Amino acid sequence: MAERRRRKPRRITPQYLYNAAVYYLERYSSSSENVKAVLRRKVWRAARETDVDQAEAEQWIDETVAKLQRAGMLDDRAYADMRVLSLRRSGESARSIRMKLAAKGVDADTIAAALAQIEEENNDWIAAAAYARRRRLGPFRDPASREERRQRDLASLARKGFGIEIARAVVEAEDEDALDALLEDRAGY
Repeated sequence: MAERRRRKPRRITPQYLYNAAVYYLERYSSSSENVKAVLRRKVWRAARETDVDQAEAEQWIDETVAKLQRAGMLDDRAYADMRVLSLRRSGESARSIRMKLAAKGVDADTIAAALAQIEEENNDWIAAAAYARRRRLGPFRDPASREERRQRDLASLARKGFGIEIARAVVEAEDEDALDALLEDRAGY
């Protein structure tokens, strides 16, 4: 079997880091800290094979991120707003959203501002119902296996960051119509 040759990493230059960051942002939406982490990994890989001045590379990374922010290609606030909407639609709790954004390096004030835009008292109820529908939990589950899967359904909602009151109400709803009525009641319609 032929041995695969590893590609030698490219020489780290300010232009290379800028091009790598732009290419990354063309494919993924990202926060400033996450782009810095991506670029640091590139520098680290190159440092294993070649001589790289880490301090100088860190300065280039900071300059690259600042340049991208000035150009409007990197905006933590817009990233946080977009991710909050996307995660909420997929059934994520506010707690889970907060943790995911913090893991991407978004600061707490930006996270709070993004959550405040969509936050209303019953959003976690709506998100829990969306998550249950997507994962076929509680009233969306086959009635024959519903009772034996009750604890698992509660645990699944708890792992997503929903409180016990919300998890129980969603899992114990009789059917989809009862869950919809519960949501309408919680929203005060």
